[in-house]
Amino acid sequence: MTIQLLLFLVLALVAIASALGMLISRNAIYSALFLVLNFATVAVYFLLLNAPFIAVAQVSVYTGAIMVLFLFVIMLLGAERAGSVQAIQWQRPLAIALAVILFLEAGYIIFTQRGVTPLVTTPLPEGFGSPSQVGTSLYTSYLLPFEITSVLLLVAMVGAIILTKGEKK
Repeated sequence: MTIQLLLFLVLALVAIASALGMLISRNAIYSALFLVLNFATVAVYFLLLNAPFIAVAQVSVYTGAIMVLFLFVIMLLGAERAGSVQAIQWQRPLAIALAVILFLEAGYIIFTQRGVTPLVTTPLPEGFGSPSQVGTSLYTSYLLPFEITSVLLLVAMVGAIILTKGEKK
């Protein structure tokens, strides 16, 4: 057993445990913190795959910005504890049936792929996925989609400000 496989298995256990903790926790702040731990394990997965730029983006965007926003909204609204909600009668059997279908599908895929050889891949070029290569690709080949996305985000931000702005008296 190699060190990478051992690290992968440990991270898999941490990711699964933090995802379950996020789902099971009744306290919204604890759920958000479990989600931060899950995001951090995903970032370590990206590091294991030799994608440092995506790992840093994962930490800064999701673990940093998005989770700070979630925690701010949770604290602002005072929704630390999830209230008791009456479940609709058909939700639980439907969820159990969908979970069983998902596990059957996963088992089918795992057991039918036993004799399949893995894809033979060529080694990645030097510097693949580095911040300089991502920036060069983003600002040369994908400049128009990048600009459209930035304008769309700007319009969404201005729209959110206009919608939340109260009328002046």
